Order: sequence, then structure tokens, then C-alpha cells
Amino acid sequence: MYPNQYEASLKLVEAAREQNIAYTPNRMTAEEKETLLATYHPDYRKEEFSTLAFGPNQGEQVPHELCEMLQAHSRIKAEDVDLTNPAYDVDVLIIGGGGAGSSAAIEAHEAGANVMIVTKLRIGDANTMMAEGGIQAADKPNDSPAIHYLDAFGGGHFAAKPELLSKLVTEAPEAIQWLDALGVEFDKSPDGTMITTHGGGTSRKRMHAAKDYSGAEIMRTLRDEVLNRGIPVIDFTAALELILDENGHAAGAVLKNMETGELYVAKAKTVILATGGAGRMHYQGFPTSNHYGATADGLVLGYRAGAKLLYADTLQYHPTGAAFPEQIFGALVTEKVRSLGAKLIGADGTVFMHPLETRDVAAASIIRECSDRHNGVATPSGFGVWLDTPMIEKIGGEGTIEARIPAMMRMFGKYGIDIRREPILVYPTLHYQNGGLDITDDCMTTNVENLFAAGEVVGGIHGRNRLMGNSLLDIIVFGRSAGKNAAARAKETKVGTLTLEHIAKFDAARKAAGIETDAVSPKLLPSYTGQKSGI
Repeated sequence: MYPNQYEASLKLVEAAREQNIAYTPNRMTAEEKETLLATYHPDYRKEEFSTLAFGPNQGEQVPHELCEMLQAHSRIKAEDVDLTNPAYDVDVLIIGGGGAGSSAAIEAHEAGANVMIVTKLRIGDANTMMAEGGIQAADKPNDSPAIHYLDAFGGGHFAAKPELLSKLVTEAPEAIQWLDALGVEFDKSPDGTMITTHGGGTSRKRMHAAKDYSGAEIMRTLRDEVLNRGIPVIDFTAALELILDENGHAAGAVLKNMETGELYVAKAKTVILATGGAGRMHYQGFPTSNHYGATADGLVLGYRAGAKLLYADTLQYHPTGAAFPEQIFGALVTEKVRSLGAKLIGADGTVFMHPLETRDVAAASIIRECSDRHNGVATPSGFGVWLDTPMIEKIGGEGTIEARIPAMMRMFGKYGIDIRREPILVYPTLHYQNGGLDITDDCMTTNVENLFAAGEVVGGIHGRNRLMGNSLLDIIVFGRSAGKNAAARAKETKVGTLTLEHIAKFDAARKAAGIETDAVSPKLLPSYTGQKSGI
């Protein structure tokens, strides 16, 4: 039930519904998009960014909050850690227990490597679990990886590394087959054909889904496979620092038990960073759709060890985060809601944009509507616009919402809002880390040998904006690749003497740059108490 203050606007939305179903605005021109983004998108707010004073990306701009973590002190000192007696000694050490880390572990294990996952929460506590809308793959007769490439390349402002994007789209159909064989319960028609839909920025229906909990279904399947294979998973254990050998190659990590505070050394022939995103950094004060542990740890670990970042200045603000009620502020409202026919409506009841523009354009459009155009609806935390979900049942017939987006129906139903009969209020939420570690097409970081990366911690795959469904695809394609290549590399690697000398070198560089800070990193967990976390 909505409070009385929304009644007038709701009546306008309801009165115009039939007309709005029939009306779809034209897509914006390239020039219109660039002007809109430059004016309203958070990535273009120069005052919200700092310049890195030292390190592999010296001179580049990153958000203030990330800059502080990248230039902070390590949580440990080299002299406090005994590297001569490792608690763990493996071929492949995987840091992160989400979809990318689990996919990597499965393939490394399949290749015969002695592999171990460490994760600061539990396996599956990851943004993978929270992804809803689906996974892209060009596997229908009217589609092709080439068309998929063009959609993604343009959607990412032509900034993706071509070799990475090519890998993503060409290996996509096989990724779907792999997941299907593992047991992912994709939506299928009675004859077994995969049901596919559109997403923002796609020219073909290539979104494969498991209702609107696609990520949870994929993560359930991957987690079961990891556990059934007997792959060791060390839960509630965070990586505080990478370990290098005397050649500067990745050779393990210093780990911390999040419950007891004890430190452990894990030695490895190769290391895979699969630590996910950064939403819990709350850049520019935005709410987030991310899980509790998404604090950019992998960027910090890699950067301090010498790995270069790519596009660390660009984030994805999902256009439709819940703006009301307050209890779910920032929670993801899947793009699939718009794929099924719901349109974005201003407070005055009018449609103000094409429903399937790319995410950055849609987010900027909503911000414009709520600011300069004064066509937003006031909420306890700011403003929002209507996402007219009853349109879905008008277009697809009664029962469509319960059949196709049941999680959305339940999420709002808990607060007395029936999305089959009432629209919902949305506003952009911090959703995805477009930038990250720079890698080659074998998933190894460009500056640190034997250090691999996969998933949201990587930059360059999607350019400066990501299309819906390419993140779940990314974690599978690059997770599997990282696992295979790290396992192969491990077979030919002899680890030298373990060292943490890079910590002192980083400290010296900070001092030479004149940076004074009390901050320590990685952040590990966010703090909502008004005080810095002591974890």
C-alpha cells in the first residue's frame, strides 16, 4: 500500500496506461546519448574523483573512496608473517567464492590441479547470487556472436578490449551448454527450446533466464559442483595481501580468519583473483544492489602487488533500484521487468524514454527526470520514477508476472505492494564495477606473472558500460578460462622464495608521493555505524 502522498501521481499513471502501452519513444541518437551522459551520469562528475599519486595507474582518476583504499597502508607488516611454514600449499589458489571463482575451481580441478577456494564470507555469498535477469548467448538461428559483439561493443562506448569481448561472445553458446549440462534449470518451452528475451541494448532476443533468479540458480549449481568434487573451500577467510616470489611472480596470499583474527600463509603456483565488485564502497553516496562483501578487495590486492587497473573510473548504476519502500532501498529491480513490457513513467504519467536503452543512458535519463525536469516522485530517501509493472499483465496476459518474475512479485509483496496491479518506484543504484584489473585473453594480469583474474574484478571486457546478461556470461567464460590456464601454468611453475617485499616498496612510493593517510586496506567489510570498521 502506498501512502496518500502518491495518490495523485498514481492516478495519472493509471489513467495513461493504455496510451503508454501503445507509445514507445524513439531511441536516442548517439549525440543525444553523449550529451545526456555528460550532463547527468555519475561517472562524469569530476568533483567526485581523485588522481592516483603513485602506483601502476599513477596520474589516472578513480572515485575518492577507491583512491583512499588503493593508496592506503597494508593491514599487515612483512615482519609479522612467517612465510617459511605455509598452512596451505596448492597448485591454484582462488580468492573469491562467487560464480567466477567457482567456475575457475571446477575447471582447474578438471585439469588435475590441486585447487583451493578461500572466501571472506561463504561460497555463494557474491553478486552472482543476486543477479536476476539472465545470461546472454547468441545461440538462436537469427543471431550470431558477431551481432552479439556489435551490441556489446557499442553499448560499452567502443572501449572494450576487442580480444576480451571476442572471447566473451564466441564462447557464450558453449557456456550455456556447460551450465545446462551441470543442471541449471533454464526457462524452456515444452519442446526443450531455451526461452530467450531482449535486454537493454540488444538487437536480438538472446537472454537466457531461470525466471528472475538466474544468478541464484547458476550459483546453486556451481556451488554444488564444487562441493561434490571435494574441492576445499575455506569460508570466512579473507586475503589481506598477495605473496610474491623473488622473481615478482604471484605465489600465494596472506589470509585472515574473519572470526578469530588468526593469520595464515597460503603458498600457490598460481593465484586467481575472483573477488567481485565494489558496490559496498557506496561511491558518491549511492545505495547498492551488491552483496555485503563487495568492497573492491581484489583491486587493492592486485594494485599493491603491481597489477595495472583498466577503466577504474567507470561504474554501472543500474537504472532500476528500488526507491520505495525504505526497507529495500537500492535493491535490484531486474531489467527483465522492462524486457517484459513495463515502461518508465514520470510523476506526471508520461513515458520519458525508450524502455530498453542501455543502462547508463537509462540511469542518466532517470536522474535528469528527477532533477532538472522536476518530474520525479519524492521518497523518504530522495526521488524516484514509476516503473509501470501492471503493463506486463496487460501485454502478456494474467499470470505473466508470477510466471516470469516471481522474485520481484514477492519482494514488493512483503510490503503490501502488488506489482500486478500497482507500479513501483525506482531510482539508479550502484550495481557493477565496469573497470578492474587489466588482463590478457588468457586471464593473466598484464603486470604480474602467475596472477590471474576473472569476473567483476576484471576491467576491459565490457568497456565503459555493460549490457544486461553479460556479467553472468563473463563469470562463466572468464572463470572457466582462468581455471584452465592457471592449472596449465601451475604445471610448469616452480615457486621461488616467498616474499612480502612489495609492501615496503609500496610504502616508500606513498611517502615519495607525499601521501599521508591513516587508512588501511583492503576494506573487507563495510561499516554502517558511522565509525570506520575495525575488522
